[in-house]
Amino acid sequence: MTFEEMGLAPEILRAVKAKNYETPTPIQEQAIPAVLEGKDVIGCAQTGTGKTAGFTLPILHKLREGRSPSLRVLVLVPTRELAAQVHESIRTYGRYMRLKTGVVFGGVNIERQTMTLRHGVDILVATPGRLLDHMRQGNVSYKNLEVLVIDEADRMLDMGFIPDVRMIIKHLPVQRQTLFFSATMAPEIQKLAHEILKQPVVIQIARQGSTASGVRQVVYPVDASRKRDLLLHLIEKEKMDHVLVFTRTKHRADHLARQLEGKGKRVAALHSNKSQGARTRTLEEFRRGSIQVLVATNIAARGLDVKGISHVVNYEFPDSPEDYVHRIGRTARAEATGDAISLMSPNERGNLRDIERLIGSKIPQVTITEFKSHGHVQEESPRREFRPRHQNGGGPSKWRRPVFER
Repeated sequence: MTFEEMGLAPEILRAVKAKNYETPTPIQEQAIPAVLEGKDVIGCAQTGTGKTAGFTLPILHKLREGRSPSLRVLVLVPTRELAAQVHESIRTYGRYMRLKTGVVFGGVNIERQTMTLRHGVDILVATPGRLLDHMRQGNVSYKNLEVLVIDEADRMLDMGFIPDVRMIIKHLPVQRQTLFFSATMAPEIQKLAHEILKQPVVIQIARQGSTASGVRQVVYPVDASRKRDLLLHLIEKEKMDHVLVFTRTKHRADHLARQLEGKGKRVAALHSNKSQGARTRTLEEFRRGSIQVLVATNIAARGLDVKGISHVVNYEFPDSPEDYVHRIGRTARAEATGDAISLMSPNERGNLRDIERLIGSKIPQVTITEFKSHGHVQEESPRREFRPRHQNGGGPSKWRRPVFER
């Protein structure tokens, strides 16, 4: 099926053609007709599968069928980066339509957003916390809302936003179309979906926990103290010119970026301590190719849409195996191919086992002789571990949690 055969409006088809898209992705092929028919939808698909267009295109088509002086579509997303990305997609696909769009998220001045909302928008993309701020100030009316989209619901759960989402939903019209997208479906996510959707069409493009088909995965065992040297070796050997490197902490991201810069690499760090303006500039430079290596925390694992990322490197494994899937989904987007490389210190073997259990397959391990791990327990940022502490020289042991850098 083509976009034309789906019956989308000419102005939307014109915008799609301008992006050089001809054939819908699997989730678009299933989601677009269901949304056009007015059905609620649960879409379970990995990042990079085209799900944003899967709900944006039919929503834009439906907005042609009538007019309203106030908000008609609300899209809730977990992060600022994803909010900006989804808003830009809506603007791109709706460029030949007379629609007003807006985006609100934290980290920037609220006054300009307030003016946008008070002038009225047809479609609003928002993060939950900032949207609640606007609701408290009386800047948002939902009386004419037709469609609610919840994107990356599992990330909402990870970031603790589900209570905020529930609070927002309490203020929405009961009669509405709800579209619900998530890469994984944890029990709490399934419960939320069951509460807010009515007889939804369920679309599952990839098995839960599966990785994008175009990603080639490999693990390099290495002592933690030699990870930086191995990373530099691989950057040169693999001729990485557009690489995204993930660390577990903000401090590590800054430290590694400084080290790589000292070795002559064009590098920048991206994490939540950076201002929104700095993050936006960094991403734009990375998209343009001015930055060769972007060192990031999990803030970039979702909502970062950069074409042509050739390699994703897990300098440290993430805390959860689900985050591994999202991290490596930054490459091999839209059916392209890419490499996902993980540098594994001895203490991270348990992380690898958890990931392999989730994705249902073994990840090949490659040992480079000059970086061969000696197998001793060593890690730059230890995982949670507990040590007994005796009081009064021989009393009962108690457990204490070490302080972690985050």
